[in-house]
Amino acid sequence: MKWSYLGAAFAVVYFLFPLYILVLLAFNSPRYTLFAKFPSLLPIQLTLNNLESALQGSSFVDPFVRSLETATLVGVITLALAVPAGYGLSRLPRSIAYPVLTLLLVTNMMPAIVVGIPIAVEFVKLHMFETVQGLSLAQTLVTLPLATFILQGTFSSIPRDLENQARVDGADLLHRLSSVLIPLTGPGMAAAFLISWMFSWDEFTYAILLLPYHSTLPVTIYTDVTRGNLLAGVAFSLVFTLPVIVLTFALQKYLKGEYLSGGIKG
Repeated sequence: MKWSYLGAAFAVVYFLFPLYILVLLAFNSPRYTLFAKFPSLLPIQLTLNNLESALQGSSFVDPFVRSLETATLVGVITLALAVPAGYGLSRLPRSIAYPVLTLLLVTNMMPAIVVGIPIAVEFVKLHMFETVQGLSLAQTLVTLPLATFILQGTFSSIPRDLENQARVDGADLLHRLSSVLIPLTGPGMAAAFLISWMFSWDEFTYAILLLPYHSTLPVTIYTDVTRGNLLAGVAFSLVFTLPVIVLTFALQKYLKGEYLSGGIKG
C-alpha cells in the first residue's frame, strides 16, 4: 500500500510539474526565469507585469474565441453522429461490430498532414476554407471514431430488457432513445464530448492547414514562441489551460473506467 501511495504521488508530481513551471514563468520576474542563467524553481518576485505586457497589443481574444467555437462545434457534431453510430453498433453481433470499430479506429493512424492537405483542397472548392465550420468538420474525422467507441460500450452496458420493455409499451425507436437510452448514457456522452472538445482545443495540424490566416489559439502560441515573444507564449498558454481545467472538473464525475472501456457485447 505504501508503494502505491508513492507511485500516485510521483504521478501527480510528474503531470503537474509542467503546469507549475508555466505558472512560475507567468508570474515570476523574468530575471529569475527566462533571463537567468540558472532559473529558479521557486517563486521569488511575483508580478502581474508579465501578463500585462504580453497581452497588451496582442491578438489574443479572436484566436481564443475561435478556438472555443471550434472545440464546442466539434463536440456537438461528434455527439450528434456518435450517438446513433454507437447505438447501432451496440445492437449488432460481435462478429460485425468489432471489425467496424477496428476499421474506424484504424483511420486515425493516418498522419493528419496526409489527410489535411486533400481536405484543404476540397474545402477551397466548397468555400469552406478559412471557416470555423470547415475546421470543425475536419477535426471531427479524428474525434468521431473514438467517441463512437466510447458510446458503443456505454450502450452495450445498458440492459436490453429496459429497451424491450419500452418496445412492449409501444415506444418507437426515437422515443426509446430519447426517453430510456440517452438519459442512461449521460456519463458516456459527457466523456465523449470532453475528449472531443479537448482534442479540438489543442489540435494544431488541421488548424494551420485549414485556418492559416485567422488562426486558433494553439497556432497563435506557436507563432509567438517561434518569433521570440516568449512572455506572450507563456501568457497565452496559461490562459489556454483554464477552460480545460474548468471543463474537466465540471465533468470529472463522469470520467469512470466503465464509460471509457468501449466493451463489445455479443
